[in-house]
Amino acid sequence: MKLSCLSGNPSKPCFILHFKGVTLMLDCGLDISQVLKFLPLSVVPKSDNYDKKWNHSDKEKDKILGDELKEVAGSVFVDGSLEFCAPEFGMTTLSEVDAILLSNHNTMLALPYVTEYSGFKGTVYCTEPTQQIGRQYMEELVTYVERNPRNKKCSKWKSDAILSSLPTFLREAIRPTAWRECYTKHDIQACLSRVQTVGYNEKRNIYGALIITACSSGYSIGSCNWTIKSPYQKICYISGTSTLTTHPKPMDTEPLRQSDLIIVSSMTKTPGYNPDQMIGEFCMNTVVTIKNGGNVLVPCYPSGMIFDLFECLSSHLDSCGLTTVPLYFLSPVSDSSLAYSNIYAEWLSGSKQSRVYLPEPPFPHAELVSIGRLRQYLNIHDGLQNDFKSPCIVFAGHPSLRMGDVVHFIELWGKSTSNTILFTEPDFPYLEALAPFQPLQMKVCYCPIDTGLSFSQANKLMRDLKPGHLVVAESYVQPPSNLSHKTDMVVDYDPPPLTYKRGEILTLPIKRQFETVEITPNLAKNVSPVEVKPGCMVSMVTAALNIKDNKYTLELLPDGHLSGKKRRADGSLIREKSYIWGSLNIQSFVDALTRQGITDIKVEDTEDGSIIDLPNDDTLIQVEGASTHIICNGEEIVRTKIRDTLLRCLQKL
Repeated sequence: MKLSCLSGNPSKPCFILHFKGVTLMLDCGLDISQVLKFLPLSVVPKSDNYDKKWNHSDKEKDKILGDELKEVAGSVFVDGSLEFCAPEFGMTTLSEVDAILLSNHNTMLALPYVTEYSGFKGTVYCTEPTQQIGRQYMEELVTYVERNPRNKKCSKWKSDAILSSLPTFLREAIRPTAWRECYTKHDIQACLSRVQTVGYNEKRNIYGALIITACSSGYSIGSCNWTIKSPYQKICYISGTSTLTTHPKPMDTEPLRQSDLIIVSSMTKTPGYNPDQMIGEFCMNTVVTIKNGGNVLVPCYPSGMIFDLFECLSSHLDSCGLTTVPLYFLSPVSDSSLAYSNIYAEWLSGSKQSRVYLPEPPFPHAELVSIGRLRQYLNIHDGLQNDFKSPCIVFAGHPSLRMGDVVHFIELWGKSTSNTILFTEPDFPYLEALAPFQPLQMKVCYCPIDTGLSFSQANKLMRDLKPGHLVVAESYVQPPSNLSHKTDMVVDYDPPPLTYKRGEILTLPIKRQFETVEITPNLAKNVSPVEVKPGCMVSMVTAALNIKDNKYTLELLPDGHLSGKKRRADGSLIREKSYIWGSLNIQSFVDALTRQGITDIKVEDTEDGSIIDLPNDDTLIQVEGASTHIICNGEEIVRTKIRDTLLRCLQKL
């Protein structure tokens, strides 16, 4: 059993698991953080912001580079079309992957690269909310890239000779030659047509070899962990899991117990920050800015934590007497995002579900939209200028600040100290995200909210689940680089966890020892089992083993296949082997020896059994619980006579 790690970012995982002849892909995350190396895609064309060419000190290399690199506020960026870091698909033959298991919408953004460009013929499994929210994420990404395209593709800077001499920020790029341009909306539609949706605790059979089951992970609407079972082994995959109480259905731990092995990925990206405290700081900083007459900009994704932010922020604004402050939500999928969140009641927490039966919408943002307090727009040209009032709070994508309407608002509000930009998404280092917009006058607040498993929560969970083995990212067994003194911020388990990193193939410590075999009724009629101990019966069987769809069946041998005596290659007969069982009855054995003409037999009981002494034949027989030893210094004929007598006194199959 082997596990291949295709991703260098444990928060955007992608694995290949070889288990019982089946090849599974676990998640298919896309690392978007590499877009930070590029200049932002401006919504409104600017004339001089990003026009300063960066000059290489080496004249020859500078000539090769041309105008691919631009300098902004002392930092160097690529002035080309955005590219993304896909998983290391070259490690495996994707056409041989039988199925893909997706945990949540965050871990499926690289899926079109697999289904549309690799010859993949298998099936994709995920929950219905994951499919729909993942569609929204992919469509938003494609819309941002296509809406304001930068048609120039830059590749000269990626050559090893030039890359090694570039500034550190670019030199640290991970395998830039393997980066890929964004897929299309047609790819998204074709990709999602291969998806088969599953419900929580619904069993699906993979080619008769494995049973896969999704169970709630508590991280987002429809997010799940996976159990992968064969008749005698059980592997669990935990990805994007939360034990906190938010809007999704709580985590279900029961299916994860009694596992031979658990694979863990997508733990919290901000272990030093408490989510509850960060939501409090977010609301407090927002209110301070609004009261000072400033605007608040929140870079965000179109789903997930934004629903909790709407709820907490509107409630906090009400308590501060700021009920008239408008909230604007800009995203190409803003309408479908808000709509879908209110129709997935069965995938939500108990408190959200109970509101449906009142009947009320599960999320307060439905009421905020109905009274006009929360207004949604596809982009800044979708009537926003007609309804815009300041001060206000704007939620807009993309959190990387390299694309989307958020770029326009930074350029619009960035020169005023009364405005604030609030970072809540932990996927991107906020200082690197802001680098192309420097010098920036607006206030910057970093309030990352990540409800994923913290190290203490993960350790507590593993102590509760007690898997036979644990597999985690290499970065999870050592403290975070920015918190190296926090030695408790590691995954600690006994036995020590196996670790994975990009490009590694692990041999998992699980070996197949047993297999379930069925017997046909016709064959069962001919079986004569013998009880070897209470509740355990054994029989010899000669049959044909039929293997089909990973199911094993013993059948009667076809006519003509039954043969007589077995012979060796030289023609000599092979003696049929018998299997001895049971305990030796000492008195019966002594009587049988007497009938063979052996006299003067002395028996002595010991702790482990008995010793039978035959002084006339210079022989000693040691009888123990599971074995009998004949120590014969006399003639060979005597030893053979004792052996044959002993075998007649034992039961055989």
